[in-house]
Amino acid sequence: MNDIKERLQNILGEALEQIKAETQDLEQIRVKYLGKKGDLTRVLRGMGSLSAEERPAVGQYANNVRADIEAALEKKKQQLKEYQLQKKLAEEKLDVTMPGEKFEIGHRHPLTLVRRELEDIFLGLGFSIAEGPEVEYDYYNFQALNIPPNHPARDTQDTFYITDKILLRSQTSPVQARVMEKQQPPIRIISPGRVYRSDDVDATHSPLFHQLEGLVVDTGITMGDLKGILELFAKTTFGEETKVRFRPHHFPFTEPSAEVDYSCFACHGKGCRLCKGEGWIEILGAGMVHPKVLSGCGIDPEVYSGFAFGFGIERIAMLKYHIDDMRLLYEDDMRFIGQF
Repeated sequence: MNDIKERLQNILGEALEQIKAETQDLEQIRVKYLGKKGDLTRVLRGMGSLSAEERPAVGQYANNVRADIEAALEKKKQQLKEYQLQKKLAEEKLDVTMPGEKFEIGHRHPLTLVRRELEDIFLGLGFSIAEGPEVEYDYYNFQALNIPPNHPARDTQDTFYITDKILLRSQTSPVQARVMEKQQPPIRIISPGRVYRSDDVDATHSPLFHQLEGLVVDTGITMGDLKGILELFAKTTFGEETKVRFRPHHFPFTEPSAEVDYSCFACHGKGCRLCKGEGWIEILGAGMVHPKVLSGCGIDPEVYSGFAFGFGIERIAMLKYHIDDMRLLYEDDMRFIGQF
């Protein structure tokens, strides 16, 4: 019995020394001494040679040895855990006196700059902003705007159709129809947003671009009101010396209709590369809202009249910032965007 106790005492001493020195793998020590094939188990297998009186005393001594080893393992485990925590805290310690890292601040895109500038102009004139879906019904994109079924704009080569009756809007004019359906005059809105047309990508075309359209409906609205608004817009955007020219045109949703040119703000009408020597730059289309459009939206054309206009935001941005290739607006190159 004394031999077994001595062996158990040696196991306890060795285990405690190894636990004290260990800095990482305590599990390996536990398995070595307390596992099914560990040192303590092998010693206990020799208890068969002891008498019935000796076995309880040796068993109790072995349990105490096991308990002491387990307690030492748990204590060391907690010490290592605390050490790792303190080490991690030390490594992650923040010096609040150190200067912070400089982060690059984002920059507004030129299209966003121009859109917000245009919105501010019209908001200052009493307009409100109206928005609508980009995935639109054929009815609102064409039929409600007096565009007949055989019109070229309805061709699949020009418009992105999803189904026979659903498409990607080719203009923001559907927003005007939706507003007139829900609201009786007076109406004074602008509708900026993305539009889609089946164009090849080049320096002046893109299948995705941005428009801003305006609509005013009230009693006594005339072409003179339209001309006044567009002149004010021109002078605010391109300078006080800018002049406006109306050329007769045809749009199904306005009558009369006009293409609107602004005098070149680079050469002031003398002719230059920007205006291709003409002295004028085509900016937008406009006209008086067609009576069929008004009546189709539930507004009496005998009582009310209105005007509408629309232009591409990309075109304004390119003219304003002297950009000669529309593709630059979509390439997300900070060397380009950071100039504005």
